[in-house]
Amino acid sequence: MAADYTIMIGFTVFWGIIGIVLPIFAPKGPNRGILQLVLMLTAATCWLFWLCCYMAQMNPLIGPKLDNKTILLIAKEWDLNPRE
Repeated sequence: MAADYTIMIGFTVFWGIIGIVLPIFAPKGPNRGILQLVLMLTAATCWLFWLCCYMAQMNPLIGPKLDNKTILLIAKEWDLNPRE
């Protein structure tokens, strides 16, 4: 599980730098506030999207587990000819 934490911390630091540190260095001008907001929102949404994808892979949703008798019955009823 240590690798999971290092990946999570690494990506959090990466997007934290983009969302917290880079807005500080935005060039001065009339649109500086908008540029800072864009950087912060981009970092927050990209991090959240990455987190959702990462967590979905940790605990994937799988289909129902059917035993062999049920699968054969379904195949017979649907004319799939599993063992002919």
